[in-house]
Formats: sequence, structure tokens, C-alpha cells
Amino acid sequence: MSQGNPSKANLLERRGVVARLLAERKGTIVVGGLGASTYDIAAAGDHDRNFYLWGAMGGAVMIGLGVALAQPKLPVVVITGDGEMLMGMGSLATVGLQKPANLTIVVLDNEVYGETGGQASHTAATVDLVGVARACGIADARAIATMAEIEAFVPEMQNISSGPRFVSIKIDSANLERVLASRDGTFVVTRIRGALGFSPI
Repeated sequence: MSQGNPSKANLLERRGVVARLLAERKGTIVVGGLGASTYDIAAAGDHDRNFYLWGAMGGAVMIGLGVALAQPKLPVVVITGDGEMLMGMGSLATVGLQKPANLTIVVLDNEVYGETGGQASHTAATVDLVGVARACGIADARAIATMAEIEAFVPEMQNISSGPRFVSIKIDSANLERVLASRDGTFVVTRIRGALGFSPI
């Protein structure tokens, strides 16, 4: 099933989507991709188990994969954008090979490169990220287009035995106020290590 290119009238509001995804997160570890998705996660509420990326474009899925493999008893969710996912598309092949059952990848696809001026991204034209994920061996890859589907999907993210999962959600391209959590990398790493019961590095 193709990701498709829904009418602009059907696009979801990004902050509402992320807030709903994380409203009942419990012990979930959340990795935010570079740019707006990290601001969306922070806007939904700062948390000890949030891992914000302020750089390393294209690295969100690989960081999430590493965390998922290291913490197989905890749900791990990567929330990133289409531009960041396109930069690290090869990471989906490694996820498809490793098949971490506790990993969920959510791509907020507004079809633009929001951090560099709003140029159209490849997903506005020919690239189907859901199809790419499936071709890489992620069997549970789908597009979500409504808040009702998001509501139904939220409990699945807590399931640590049926992944990996890949979801693409078409969102609007509104330029929202940046909500900034700590940009101190040492603080973010130390905090999440403490939340997982590890001593500081």
C-alpha cells in the first residue's frame, strides 16, 4: 500500500499529533530528530527519557535502534521529520535486518525542509517512505492520516514484542514557535542515563 499524497486539506496539526502520541508514554524512551520534531516533543512536555538531537541530521533512527537493542524491555519511539529521514534512509535497512521488536519509528511528513527555508522535499514528489520501509524489511509500515488512527496506534507503541513499526503521518507545514529544552548534550545524556538506572559518564 502506497503512502500516497493526500489533499492538503487533510493534513494534521503536528503539535496535536505529537502530544497525543506521547500523552500515555509510561516508560517509553523518545528520540527526537533534528529540527521541528524535537521542538514538538519538548512542547508535549520535557521528560527524563527524552533524547533530543540538536545535530547529527539523519542519525535519529540509528540512535533509536541502538537504544532499542540496549533496552529490549522498554518501548523506544523515534519521532522525526521527512527531511531527516531522507538523510538517513539507509538506517531503515539496518532496522529491517536487526528487527528490534520494541522500536517504533514515526515520521512527521510535511513534505518540506523546514529547517532550511521550506523547500519541497522528495516526499512531495516521488518518494514513498512507507514503501521504502517495507522494502527494507519492516513489515509493519503504514501511513496514518487521521487522529482516530493515531488514537488506535498509541497503545501499539507500548508493545515491545511486535515491532519494528514504521509510521508516516502527513502533517501541516506551519512554522511554529520553537520550544527549546536543554541544548546541553552532556546534561541530556546524563539525565537519560540516570532515568534508566545508570551512573553518569
